Amino acid sequence: MFHSVREAWYSASKHNMADVKELIPEFFYLPELLLNSNNFDLGCKQNGTKLGEVILPPWAKGDPREFIRVHREALECDFVSAHLHEWIDLIFGYKQQGPAAVEAVNVFHHLFYEGQVDIYNINDPLKETATIGFINNFGQIPKQLFKKPHPPKRVRSRINGEMSGISVPPGITNDKIFFHHLDNLKPSLAPVKELKELVGQIVCTDKGILAVEMNKVLLPPTWNKTFAWGYADLSCRLGAYESDKAVIVYECLSEWGQVLCAICPNPKLVITGGTSTVVCVWEMGTSKEKAKMLTLKQALLGHTETVTCLTASLAYHIIVSGSCDRTCIIWDLNKLSFVTQLRGHRAPVSALCINELTGDIVSCAGTYIHVWSINGNPIVSVNTFTGRSQQILCCCMSEMNEWDTQNVIVTGHSDGVVRFWRMEFLQVLETPAPEPVEMLEMQED
Repeated sequence: MFHSVREAWYSASKHNMADVKELIPEFFYLPELLLNSNNFDLGCKQNGTKLGEVILPPWAKGDPREFIRVHREALECDFVSAHLHEWIDLIFGYKQQGPAAVEAVNVFHHLFYEGQVDIYNINDPLKETATIGFINNFGQIPKQLFKKPHPPKRVRSRINGEMSGISVPPGITNDKIFFHHLDNLKPSLAPVKELKELVGQIVCTDKGILAVEMNKVLLPPTWNKTFAWGYADLSCRLGAYESDKAVIVYECLSEWGQVLCAICPNPKLVITGGTSTVVCVWEMGTSKEKAKMLTLKQALLGHTETVTCLTASLAYHIIVSGSCDRTCIIWDLNKLSFVTQLRGHRAPVSALCINELTGDIVSCAGTYIHVWSINGNPIVSVNTFTGRSQQILCCCMSEMNEWDTQNVIVTGHSDGVVRFWRMEFLQVLETPAPEPVEMLEMQED
């Protein structure tokens, strides 16, 4: 039973020559691997130690996420990339068998190797059972793919940016995101777009920055159409980005009360929420015959009060809704079903976002920021209150490499301040602004 990282390391590297282990991919992306979240009874060791969650090394500070993050950072570093071919030589290459394997101390029991035993020609049932059990318990050596040394990977050093085909000294990236270079951050000479009302959505594309008013969202992937709501007759309307004229009016939504929020995760889906407390998933007609139709695909029930905000992730196929009932709900975007509920907010949920790389979810309520894993486990919560009115109105996340500690959460507040947050640090930047910040968007560049 895998119980302790320290014990597993010493067993495989020093104390037990028959203990051969290789880390599975989950060691580099799945913190839940190290937890007994379901409280299974895993029994006890011979010395009476109760088995449960994996004991981590001291440098992880008891945090499975930090353990996995550091593992991933090490895996992706220049040093590992520069020596990757040596691992290939041992596992799949010329050092797997023969004199090169002996020299590399890479020789195992003969039953581990492909083609060394034909279990169908073993006449002794006991020997056959023992051989199969041996292979099942200890595994097999992969098929040898290369008979010559594998060429090294061309590595771009994070230190000087130069390409190299040989060993590169380990280093960390010196690239920093924009809030480390505020002197170079200047406003544009002209407005990106002049709107008649408050900004509701900002979209960064290869061709430029698009923006629409409150109660409007742009439809991907062309972003040349808008879906709008908030009209007195409770209808919703499809329009063109460059014009205020409605192309299609959808009146079928009126029976679901007043729409307060909507998202369009793809060109065929519109998801709405509002006073009915129901999250409605609508299918938009794409053909000429059905272009004017908006068909209810599923009504998602779970909130007890008004739905205030919505977000979705195409990478993880989830929808997250926030409500005045002080909860968020994660929904399966494919099955259109309930997944889990996020509790613990101290006020109605005002803003949501999902990190498309990690699946982490940020929910904002009042002056509080809450961060959750994609499985709904709370990661951190912080009160941003500093003595003045600063309700959080919008939020977004940077999406650099998952293991990069420079990743930030950005929040826009009613006091007109944009604030940047990192998991291990508190406030990074606070610059006065004359009006409340109600919309944020981050771009890779």
